[in-house]
Amino acid sequence: MSTGFSSSSCRFADYFVVCGLDTESGLEPDELSGENFEQSPLRRTFKSKVLAHYPDNVEWNPFDQDAVGMLCMPKGLSFRTQTDIREPQFHSFIITREDGSRTYGFALTFFEEVTSKQICSAMQTLYHMHNAEQYDILHTPPTPRSPEDHRLTPQQLHAAPSISRLQRFNSYDISRDTLYVSKCICLITPMAFANACRKVLEQLHQAVTSPQPPPLPLESYVYNVLYEVPLPPAGRSLKFSGVYGPVLCQRPSTIELPLFDFPLQEVFELLGLENVLQLFTCALLEIQILLYSQHYQRLMTVAESITALMFPFQWQHVYVPILPASLLHFLDAPVPYLMGLHSNGQDDRTKLELPQEANLCFVDIDNHFIELPEDLPQFPNKLEFIQEISEVLLAFGMSPEANPQCSEVQSKIRGFRSGDMSSDKRNGNLAGSPLNSYLLRENQTIARLQALVKRTGVSLEKLDVKEDTSTNKDSKVQCDEDEMKMHQLNIRVREVFANRFTQMFSDYEVFVIQPSQDKESWFSNRDQMQNFDKASFLSDQPEPYLPFLSRFLETQMFASFIDSKILCHDDEDKEHTLRVFDSRVDKIRMLNVRTPTLRTSMYQKCTNIDEAEKAIEMRLCKIDHTALHPHLLDMKIGQGRYEPGFFPRLQSDVLSTGPTSNKWAKRSAPAQWRRRDRQKQHTEHLYLDNDQREKYIQEARNLGTTLRQPKLSNLSPSVIAQTNWKFVEGLLKECRNKTKRMLVEKMGREAVELGHGEVSITGVEENTLIASLCDLLERIWSHGLQVKQGKSALWSHLLHYQESKEKRDATPAGLGPPGIIHDTERRKSDAGCAMPPLKVSLIQDMRHIQNISEIKTDVGKARAWVRLSMEKKLLSRHLKQLLSDHELTKKLYKRYAFLRCDDEKEQFLYHLLSFNAVDYFCFTNVFTTIMIPYHVVIIPSKKLGGSMFTANPWVCVSGELAETGVLQVPKNTLEITFECQNLGKLTTIQMGHDNSGLYAKWLVECVMVRNGITGHTYKFPCGRWLGKGVDDGSLERILVGELVTNTENEERMCRTPPMQQSPGMMRRFVTISPNSKPKLNTGQIQEGVGEAINGIVKHFHKPEKERGSLTLLLCGEYGLVWALEQVFQHGFKSPRLFKNVFIWDFLEKSQVYFESAEQSQMTQDENWQMRVRHFCHFMRAINSTPRNIGKDGKFQMLVCLGARDHLLHHWIALLAECPITAQMYEDTALLKDHSLVNSLIRVLQTLQEFNITLEASLVKGIGI
Repeated sequence: MSTGFSSSSCRFADYFVVCGLDTESGLEPDELSGENFEQSPLRRTFKSKVLAHYPDNVEWNPFDQDAVGMLCMPKGLSFRTQTDIREPQFHSFIITREDGSRTYGFALTFFEEVTSKQICSAMQTLYHMHNAEQYDILHTPPTPRSPEDHRLTPQQLHAAPSISRLQRFNSYDISRDTLYVSKCICLITPMAFANACRKVLEQLHQAVTSPQPPPLPLESYVYNVLYEVPLPPAGRSLKFSGVYGPVLCQRPSTIELPLFDFPLQEVFELLGLENVLQLFTCALLEIQILLYSQHYQRLMTVAESITALMFPFQWQHVYVPILPASLLHFLDAPVPYLMGLHSNGQDDRTKLELPQEANLCFVDIDNHFIELPEDLPQFPNKLEFIQEISEVLLAFGMSPEANPQCSEVQSKIRGFRSGDMSSDKRNGNLAGSPLNSYLLRENQTIARLQALVKRTGVSLEKLDVKEDTSTNKDSKVQCDEDEMKMHQLNIRVREVFANRFTQMFSDYEVFVIQPSQDKESWFSNRDQMQNFDKASFLSDQPEPYLPFLSRFLETQMFASFIDSKILCHDDEDKEHTLRVFDSRVDKIRMLNVRTPTLRTSMYQKCTNIDEAEKAIEMRLCKIDHTALHPHLLDMKIGQGRYEPGFFPRLQSDVLSTGPTSNKWAKRSAPAQWRRRDRQKQHTEHLYLDNDQREKYIQEARNLGTTLRQPKLSNLSPSVIAQTNWKFVEGLLKECRNKTKRMLVEKMGREAVELGHGEVSITGVEENTLIASLCDLLERIWSHGLQVKQGKSALWSHLLHYQESKEKRDATPAGLGPPGIIHDTERRKSDAGCAMPPLKVSLIQDMRHIQNISEIKTDVGKARAWVRLSMEKKLLSRHLKQLLSDHELTKKLYKRYAFLRCDDEKEQFLYHLLSFNAVDYFCFTNVFTTIMIPYHVVIIPSKKLGGSMFTANPWVCVSGELAETGVLQVPKNTLEITFECQNLGKLTTIQMGHDNSGLYAKWLVECVMVRNGITGHTYKFPCGRWLGKGVDDGSLERILVGELVTNTENEERMCRTPPMQQSPGMMRRFVTISPNSKPKLNTGQIQEGVGEAINGIVKHFHKPEKERGSLTLLLCGEYGLVWALEQVFQHGFKSPRLFKNVFIWDFLEKSQVYFESAEQSQMTQDENWQMRVRHFCHFMRAINSTPRNIGKDGKFQMLVCLGARDHLLHHWIALLAECPITAQMYEDTALLKDHSLVNSLIRVLQTLQEFNITLEASLVKGIGI
């Protein structure tokens, strides 16, 4: 599909090739194609050879003998006898060169009688040997235990067919049977004109098999197609002569979608619309795709169709639509690939041994089904999209569901026609014949089709009209109706697909990050550069698109697309696909008045189908160019004769060179075309041979890819080793880039300040990156596996490790080899911490995952284990431990595997180690419904030991996902362990006691809580009394927690601070112990309020997925509650020495004043009364709560509710003017300074635009 076809070719075909049996070298078994020798000789495969190719070589496309030989006959030679079916088979293939450019091949394989006596007798000999072996198998009695055992069981009989059956079906008798062998004729062309090539080959084959010889020698036709038929210029059509009839081909212009000549109809009939769309999604996300079919042409059609529908993006990885049998080891490739595997029609899917299936999309084309990887996101607007494509299919009388009969019958019709090419009239009528209506009538899906028709609102009358118009046009259109219909359906479906991308990326240019430096330096730093502002782009997208888009923006194809955009500034430079895409995007922009940044998931249908279809019809009605007719060549008398039924050896002397006189043989086109089309061809890279830019674009493409296609050549161990070495290097590079990308993503600005990249990339969903890391680990673990077990190679390795470890642990302790880290080793942590950290144990972490019943598959378990290890900051360490069992690694992996390349493995583990620098919650946030054990410890103050404490304490733990409810804590131990559904990140703890017993006063230092699976420990500082008549008389408090980070001494990285706000200004002047209340001046207080509000504003400006805890910003250290506390404490008169006065006392007095003022009907405006009413209502509600909250707890509640309902600034204004303030505050107090109060009100007003939701624990028992 890419425009990177061979740049200097201007001929329709570069080579004509004949492959088949080389009678000189005789029968050579093809061991590489993996056929077993139990098969009867007729079913085995033998090596085929390229018998001839004309011309010998073309400088712009050197002939690749190995590749052509392998792909013309991917399974080698096959033999048949007169009893077998010997229909000719057509298939196409593709050869991808080192630089990513492609050549196409079109092959027709047919059977010829074997005339060589040696070959026939060799086959006979093979049969004698085979039958003797089978006879031995049948008649070797099993070791007898009893006389009856001599009889074979029915199963055994079935397994080894009886001799008579063998002879009847699989035999070859030289005296009785005629032996046939496959032969193949093939065209190698720079562009994929599949239909034209098929016609040329079928007519050549027909010339050899028909009773009358063709009008001219075969050489004339081959010479004509090689040297006298040019490529049609862009936007033109060309007609040339086959042996029996004209052949048409047409090429899209530079403003249309690129050339595509395979029948999409067949793909939809084989797979059904739903499956096609799922496969399309997998391809866009660069998931490994394996197509499976017994028809080579189906493999090619599906692969080319899927990659064509991706326009404007191009598949950047390994692309081998037909994988020759000898290259099966290539399925081991640990990179994204799109490959086609030939099935022999007997084996089912279960027999297929695939090295890695963790992230594989398996497409069984012949059985119309598809296996998808887990967690595949939906393509945006999938339902409307399906609806729109269905309408196109219905208009062509096709069902959107897989419709196997249809494609079978279609292929029969094609076969029926190719035998009858010469009578052109019949061809024209075929599609309109009764056969067509028979297809519709016999189809069971027709009822469903009609139901669908009703739903989609396409009336059947319209459909009939479509048929009529096309038959009327027939008079003008020069190709047959089937071909016309194929072109129409193709262009309609492709336009609908292309339109999705133009709509989704209509404003992509805005987000392209143009490099600031010149191209050379941009290239040398390409790996580190971000070329697209992903975060901003995603923030503009509708929510449902995000799972798909965030993964798609990480793909190589998207990066290459943006690279080519950066490299091509003006239209002249642009690659064909990019130019077409940009012109469409511009058109949408002009039509769409909507502001481009507005989020909308409005589905907009494709509008330019008609003009695209017209362009094709125009070319097919009015042929622009006609090539020279075939003519007699200057051949010696007697040359060019051949026996009917055999494709002859052609005369190489006349075919080896083209016409010398012809002007364009060496240059590029007939003169009058050259002038007119220079512009067009220039843009399609036909002239950009040695251009700098071509080199750049190529380099940009190759950046992320190590290989596009395996070298189709001699597969010596050294070649395989070199290929695997490339993979190892590629995996390491990918690992380096991924870890770096994830770190920059996570550390955001913090990292930027430390010099790790740019600011612009925050906010692509963490999940996407972690999923792609899991995929990379699976690919590394399945590279070079000896034997595959289960779908996940990583999990399989872990299970082997677990098993051997448990066996070893069963032996007496201490006998393990000294190299293994003993599980008992604990993490070192702060001495004197009340809660020792969990011990580090790989096996224990596996058991946690195995106990989660929600995870059903191996792939899921491996991913969960990776997430857990990331969250615990143990991924690198666990994997190091797993790989330290060298015996096990040797047993499971081949020598060339990544995991056995020591240096690379070390570097890989080192890259993973860098994840320890940031905090991930990728396990806690994903597995939200699992049960988790928590451990709670209450730490009373050491100074006033709680030993005399008599009341019964309780706690209630809340997290971002849930809360526990009240849990009683035994007063003698002050710790409990409980299991409950995942609470998420922990935020607050409510704790209190029942005030029973003689001494119910309790000074609590803090509460610690630990998650038993992830090991995260939270600290909830308190430092206050709980008890009546002490402190503020509170029996319960709400504590706000923060994550405690374990500072490990070993393996220390340069640690960035954990997820706290950066130390604000406040830390500088509050260095006083918390009990003695610091005296702050008004400037510091204002700064404190400003910082607290600023924290809340920043919180709401972050994407939702990245926000931390709002509770922390309200009630935590230096939060809003603390800041307002400072405001009210400033200049507060303290009456007597030992009596504490609380802010709440002041507020209650103010409330009494306001209530009496309201009743005495003082003349105040409506506004004032409203505010007073609110204030008193809230005060009453908090005072009447059944909870035993102290005065400071009540103040905290009031501030939170005021922030939630945007009333704080009103209340401050009220209180500043209240007479009570005059009594209780000194003259210097902040509340008495008008200008300071006004600025405070202004700052608090900024909270009005945010929708503040309070955690339930903060406002429990308040019914407002």
